[in-house]
Amino acid sequence: MKLILLFGNAAVGKMTVGQELMKRTGLRLFHNHMTIEPVLEVFGNFNSAAIARCRQVIFEEFAKTDHYGMIFTYMWAFDQQSDWDYVEQIKEIFAPYGTEFYYVELVASQEVRLQRNASENRLRNKGSKRDVEASNQRLLSDDAQYRLESREGEISFPNYLKIDNSDLPPEAAAEKIKDYFNL
Repeated sequence: MKLILLFGNAAVGKMTVGQELMKRTGLRLFHNHMTIEPVLEVFGNFNSAAIARCRQVIFEEFAKTDHYGMIFTYMWAFDQQSDWDYVEQIKEIFAPYGTEFYYVELVASQEVRLQRNASENRLRNKGSKRDVEASNQRLLSDDAQYRLESREGEISFPNYLKIDNSDLPPEAAAEKIKDYFNL
């Protein structure tokens, strides 16, 4: 099995590139809002414990299957040890099944991401982003509070690829990932 951790800042295009990569590879897409949105709907607020437990169940059950693999999208704060630990926890779930791990970081300028924050695909799949002004404020706040782009050499995992997709259509980014890792 293969697990692709597709990470990057808010509105960088993780879900959209993941959708295109799924079409090209047969990998299943599990984008982070697949657990965030239902929890927001039920609790009326962001309940990180409920989101984490939902994700864990999906990871555990998926790891046992004979699927080709999964693409998981994640917003990784590199200045938060807890996010590094979370990546290791995910790996620990999949490792006993002989999973191959791949890491793809998408980067784009804040200006590009603010434009993407109101894209049709994003708003259709992420109800919590439909108040675009509030979503823009969260994006700006996250940018100010966390370091959401890796530094040169910081990611030392094998099978790592960093793509500046500012001017790259999601189809081309997905094709680049597919070709680079021979998926």
